[in-house]
Amino acid sequence: MGTHLDNLLKPEARRTTFYDALVLDAKLRQSLVTMRSLGSRGLTVAALEVADVLQQSKHVPAFASRWCRRAYVAPSYLQQTDAFLDYLLHILDHTGAQVVIPSADGTLEVLRAHRETVAWRAQLALAKEEALAVATDKEKTLDIASRLGIGIPRGVSVQHVDEVPEAVRTVGLPAVVKPVESWLWGKGRGVRVISQLVTTHDEAREAVEKLTQYGGSTLFQQFLDGRREAISLFYADGTMYARFAQWAKRTQPPLGGTSVYRQSIALPEDITGQAERLVRAIELEGYSEVEFRRDSAGRPYLMEINPRLSASIEVAVRAGVDFPYLLYQWARGEKLERVTSYQTGGWMRFLEGDILTTVQALAQRGRPGVAPPAQSLLDFIAAFFTPAAYDYLDKDDIRPLWTATRDFLHRGVQRVIRGPSSRRNMQ
Repeated sequence: MGTHLDNLLKPEARRTTFYDALVLDAKLRQSLVTMRSLGSRGLTVAALEVADVLQQSKHVPAFASRWCRRAYVAPSYLQQTDAFLDYLLHILDHTGAQVVIPSADGTLEVLRAHRETVAWRAQLALAKEEALAVATDKEKTLDIASRLGIGIPRGVSVQHVDEVPEAVRTVGLPAVVKPVESWLWGKGRGVRVISQLVTTHDEAREAVEKLTQYGGSTLFQQFLDGRREAISLFYADGTMYARFAQWAKRTQPPLGGTSVYRQSIALPEDITGQAERLVRAIELEGYSEVEFRRDSAGRPYLMEINPRLSASIEVAVRAGVDFPYLLYQWARGEKLERVTSYQTGGWMRFLEGDILTTVQALAQRGRPGVAPPAQSLLDFIAAFFTPAAYDYLDKDDIRPLWTATRDFLHRGVQRVIRGPSSRRNMQ
């Protein structure tokens, strides 16, 4: 299997191996799902993560998979991309990896910036740049959606804290402050920025100031407290090859974060049609996840598009829609088969995330969209009595579960050692 962690910063000096795919961002859940999907089909798969991630998390589940032929640790791209890019190119030159599959915003941006250089060596599982430029920019996405007649949240663009008072008058409170782009380069490093719920003028100013410190702009949007649903699509050459729908009962963090307890559902007629029109209008080929949030009356509003494999992808794979394999086939230029049905009603749970979101819900009691403490605890416990599949758990590939558990315990101990400040950051 060859996943020893010795000398991982030294890729082969000559071509001694061959990989069908190199899966980046090995720490992420979707990367493990991708490895299992491809490896179980007889394809040879290697995984890569960056050094600064391993400094925080010593254990990477994808590295422990039975399907991982080799684990690589590259220099970080957070401070500068040159060393990371050189390392990646060296691997591609000397291993013959055919397809590169990214799953994180950071690596997606690095590959976009150096697309021609990397694509000369391997196939990139990415949509065209023109489509990515729209899908990764929430303002551009919402503008196209509005022209298509798709519901979008009431909101305004805010670039500076001085614009907050007018934004509050226009949108009201509570509100959600969103970065226009989830990944920004600034102050000598790259950083991922996420949405924040604000309930007061002071919170709004702090959120805008924090999200614009790297030079980006924000969207100040109305708060929606209804059900969160997502449509996953696979689109290529004018054909929709696969559709899948899910809803997230709980996310981490509690407002608009990664789904940690989700269920496969039948395709809702309203948002499925909207998602397809949007993807076709953008010409966003490959995999995409189109997220919606409903209001208290059940009306859907577009949140964003993820043009990369999302963390919740395993619920789709287990339901019968193998998006990672479709992505690999598409990147290779192979013939795609349409997926016309899937199993509905299946629950999927990310236990670590569910623990964290329950803790956060207790700490944030009384905030909009956060269940009362007693309800949060009851919901968490009740989930153990509902049949569900669990992230990392696969009877045919058990070591990643143990690795993920060790990593969670290790990070928990580190939080205790570091004291209250780290626990506040977790909240």
